[in-house]
Amino acid sequence: MPHAAMPLQTFPSVRIASRSGGLPVEVVLIAQLGIGAGTHLVERSASLQRGHAAFVDALDEPSARIGGPDFEQGDATSLYTFIVGASGHPFHRHAGHRVFTAVSGSSGARLRFSTASQAQIDADPKAFLDALRHVEIPPDCLFTVRFGGGTWHQFQPGDPASGHPALFALSCHTNELGGELAPEVRAQVMANEADIPSLTELLPPAVARLLAIGEDTRRAIPTVTLSLDKRSDSLRGRFCARVRDALGRARGWWAGLRAPVGVLSDSHGLRVHALPTLPAHSLLADPFDAFDPRREHEDVVAIDIDPAELPERTVSGVLARVLEGFLENRPASVGRMMRVRNLLVKPLGLRTSPLGCPVSSLLGACPQTFAGRFPVLDQRIDGDERAEVLLGADDRHLRFRSSVGVERLPDGRLRIFLATRVRTRNVFGRAYMALIERTHRHYVAPTMLRMAVLHARAVAGAAMPATAVRA
Repeated sequence: MPHAAMPLQTFPSVRIASRSGGLPVEVVLIAQLGIGAGTHLVERSASLQRGHAAFVDALDEPSARIGGPDFEQGDATSLYTFIVGASGHPFHRHAGHRVFTAVSGSSGARLRFSTASQAQIDADPKAFLDALRHVEIPPDCLFTVRFGGGTWHQFQPGDPASGHPALFALSCHTNELGGELAPEVRAQVMANEADIPSLTELLPPAVARLLAIGEDTRRAIPTVTLSLDKRSDSLRGRFCARVRDALGRARGWWAGLRAPVGVLSDSHGLRVHALPTLPAHSLLADPFDAFDPRREHEDVVAIDIDPAELPERTVSGVLARVLEGFLENRPASVGRMMRVRNLLVKPLGLRTSPLGCPVSSLLGACPQTFAGRFPVLDQRIDGDERAEVLLGADDRHLRFRSSVGVERLPDGRLRIFLATRVRTRNVFGRAYMALIERTHRHYVAPTMLRMAVLHARAVAGAAMPATAVRA
């Protein structure tokens, strides 16, 4: 079917008036994504969606409700993710208003709408076909759709034979109680147990048969094609479609091989701040030896916390929990850094450890133990006002000492600190510290301390969400 192309200076869009007097269908094309990005995104999102507690696989439209209504607070909205795969899904409608943002697969997407009302269809089933309209979305595109309750719709891949999914969408149900809901469905919504399948009505069989006959006879359907930069039926457009199709297959296959991972990074109200100097009377204030007090690096980071947030009430108990946190709640990002570092320095005969350097000696052997289990170089406990341990190790290129301590502040809060001093032993040590000093000061030490204190606090029942992956 020939198209009349119209160049635009803004988002290409189409507005389809309702045959039944309801709200129009509005589709807006927002952006063109990278080559093959659509199928890759759909496949990756599908993996994460399957792991959601509210995942439902029905009506060829796998979905998950990621945000439900809160009627007590006057919020009747819901948020869903849904995917339409390579086979499309059946024609259906919902009672309520729908708004969603989606990404098309790497063969594009065909959006089919019929705004005929139930009364019009009952009077003449052909009214459904008369109101049928198509909107073609290019491959790998971001777009939005909005339509009123009762709008029949069906989504398919742009090329049904390509094997590419049609789309991934984030859908907003602006009023979960909107439209003419059946009593049992309304009760399900009020009980906060609704999902996309329960809110869906499929096309009546008589109309579905009529639609099949119309398609078999190649009934012409008014179609609007939206695109960015180029017409899809141009030579360049066809070439780009082939490239997107091929790379979309490859990226989709690769996405399917990778295990789904979600990351939640949350400070949980724990603010890490740098101290200008060591806390008074710190074990780390003593020189490494009486003859050579030099040091090339020093940093101190601390967290001030209300003791009521911690399960332990004594400073010694809190310190033991923090040391346990360094071992049990290691930041994954710091662990990855250490693996790279170990790989690079092992041929040089340097010391390696899977634990971040400031506290790596907790995995070694030391002359003393704190709380009966943590190896330390030294320790000091001043009643219930202060507890501190000294950690560290000597290597061919540097010597480091770290102190971990807990002290009571005048305002009643506890200060938990991690301090590090380094003395280099040769030119390589100085070059090494110059390379890592900034990362250690601004990322490694603060991140390790936050995760350790978070572990100490979590024992009280304030554990991190089970879905979290450590930062």
